[in-house]
Amino acid sequence: MPRGSKDKYTEKQQRKAEHIEESYEEKGVPEKDAEARAWATVNKQSGGGNRKGGSGQTKSESAKHRDASQSARRAVKTKRGEPRPDRSLESETKEELMRKARSRNISGRSSMRKQELVDALKKAS
Repeated sequence: MPRGSKDKYTEKQQRKAEHIEESYEEKGVPEKDAEARAWATVNKQSGGGNRKGGSGQTKSESAKHRDASQSARRAVKTKRGEPRPDRSLESETKEELMRKARSRNISGRSSMRKQELVDALKKAS
């Protein structure tokens, strides 16, 4: 068997892997490669073993920290179109710049690139 125990897989996943493995072997793929490909396919389609306990992996501390900082950033929401004093024009998305340019009625905005929008908005201020 390829690496690891297959105890965490459901009966359905195990049957599926067997069928996939058999079809690869019928096509002339060596047994070991066919088995590895079959389990890779099952993992790709279902995300691995589905029985209780999962992979045994938990989120790392850095992943938990990253998730917390993302949610903190989302908490600083403002109303659409409202200027954000904590952000420079260069750090805003092109869509945000387009919205500001539209509200200031800057002509030619639809064909402008991001930097051109920034320059036009600075000039309009």
